[in-house]
Amino acid sequence: MTVTSTPGRPRDPEVDRRIARAAMDLFGEAGWAGFAMEAVARRAGVGKASLYLRWSTKEALLTHALRVSLPHVSDVDTGTLRGDLNELATQILDVYAGPSSRAAIRLMLEGRAIPGVAENYAATRKAQTLAARAIVRRGMSRGELSPAVSVTLLLETLIGGAMMHALTAPPDGSAAHARKLVGFLLDEVASRV
Repeated sequence: MTVTSTPGRPRDPEVDRRIARAAMDLFGEAGWAGFAMEAVARRAGVGKASLYLRWSTKEALLTHALRVSLPHVSDVDTGTLRGDLNELATQILDVYAGPSSRAAIRLMLEGRAIPGVAENYAATRKAQTLAARAIVRRGMSRGELSPAVSVTLLLETLIGGAMMHALTAPPDGSAAHARKLVGFLLDEVASRV
C-alpha cells in the first residue's frame, strides 16, 4: 500500500482569518499607500513567509481579504418589496457601519485605482447593482410598485440614505433604521404616483 501526503502542515484557518482581518484593518486605516505585506504580517502576528506562501502580491492579499471579510449586498426575496428593501438597506448599513466600514469606504474611494483589485471591485459593484435592481423590478412585477417609478432614483435614495446614516449617525441598530428609511421612502413614492 502506498501512502501519499502533502508536504508541510495544513493551513490553519484561524491564521487565515487573522491575516484577512489585519489586512482589512490596515487598508481601512492607511489606504493603499500604507498597505504593505510586512505591516499586515506584523498586525496579524505572523511571519511574512506565512503571507507570501498564501499570496504572492499585496493586491492578491487585499483582494482575498475583501472577498472573505467585507459584507456583500445580495439579492433577497422575502416575498414583499418592503421586506426586500428592508433587507437591502440593512445590508448597506452593515457594510458601511459594521466592523469593515473603514475598508469599505477606502475601497469606494480607492478601489478603481488599485491594480488587480479594481477588476474584482468592478465585478462586485455590478453584481450588487443588478441584485438591487432585481429587488425593485420584482416589486413592480408583483404590483407593489408602479412601473412609473424610476428604479435608479428609488435605489439611489435608499442606498444613499443608508450610507449617509452609516457614516454620520451613532450605531443604532441597522434593521430598525432600515425599516424607518424604507417606510419613509415607500410612503413618499406612493404619495407621488
